[in-house]
Amino acid sequence: MVTGVADIQSRQRLHLALRQALKAQDTIATSALRSALAAIDNASAVPPAPPPAAGTGGPHVAGALPGLGAGEAERRRLTEADVVEIVRAEVAERQAAARDYERAGHAEQASRLRREAAVLTSALRW
Repeated sequence: MVTGVADIQSRQRLHLALRQALKAQDTIATSALRSALAAIDNASAVPPAPPPAAGTGGPHVAGALPGLGAGEAERRRLTEADVVEIVRAEVAERQAAARDYERAGHAEQASRLRREAAVLTSALRW
């Protein structure tokens, strides 16, 4: 995976927080941090290239691309600001969903989402 120098700091903080949450067996923090890291990975994905033309490929699998690393996808470089914005969007989604759950009378789910939002906000402030 290609990463820019700037996005390593935020990703490292999120990964460190995830390791700490796993050690503490904090399922809420673990869930929130894994979700945020997945959102970052999704944002760095690029659309797939068009499929190879018919009749091309390797000798064993039709359409296969030969060579080391042929199956690896290129990734977009995210800046520190991109990563922070993605995590802030994750926080905002959880806060909005918590308000909706609160209005619907589901205080326990709302509380969980608010805790997840707090975990992500805390990870950004390190």
